[in-house]
Amino acid sequence: MSRKLTFAATALLLASAAPALAQETAAPAPTTATAEQRAAYDRADPLARSVFWGREVEVNPNDPVAGVRLAQALRELGRHDRAAEAAQGVLMVQPGNVEAMLEVGRAHIARGQAFYGVAALEQARDAAPNDWRPLSLLGVAYQQVRRPADAQAAWTAALTLSPENPTVLSNMAMAMVAGGDSAGAEPLLRRAVAQPGASLQMRQIWPLCSG
Repeated sequence: MSRKLTFAATALLLASAAPALAQETAAPAPTTATAEQRAAYDRADPLARSVFWGREVEVNPNDPVAGVRLAQALRELGRHDRAAEAAQGVLMVQPGNVEAMLEVGRAHIARGQAFYGVAALEQARDAAPNDWRPLSLLGVAYQQVRRPADAQAAWTAALTLSPENPTVLSNMAMAMVAGGDSAGAEPLLRRAVAQPGASLQMRQIWPLCSG
């Protein structure tokens, strides 16, 4: 066999082997976590959750659950702007995602610019008319943008759906405290902390208002 023919045969052999070699050495494509892994991270601290859910969003940007969980973790870390962006990203994929709407509202309320969250919360209220959460958050947002009558109406509607709800009652009480009416807030907080679902934060606020 001539040298030229040998060289050509060798080149052809290497060319045919290259795709198989590339397949063997290529890194496996990243995959999303299992349901068990996700459940485990739901019990982790906000920083760990933000890292985990951030990775899940990178793997699948169209995963609404990961986007909402990332927004929640970022909000708990005080990264309110990024939390709002993460929740808005979910709405780009699923415009009717109520959980993402609520996170948009929570993030803007937390950063003191509730005006930007009102539309999302009103959309959530209309999309989930039997859910007290949009109404409760709307009350907080309305109060922050100085619409106290609308806030009271929202909270009243929330209590109609969920009577004696401790979150709604405490939101109403905090609005009264902010307005200088601690006496009016006291009975609302008393009702709130009497409920089984009252949070530790509510129970800590109660002595401050009652004392």
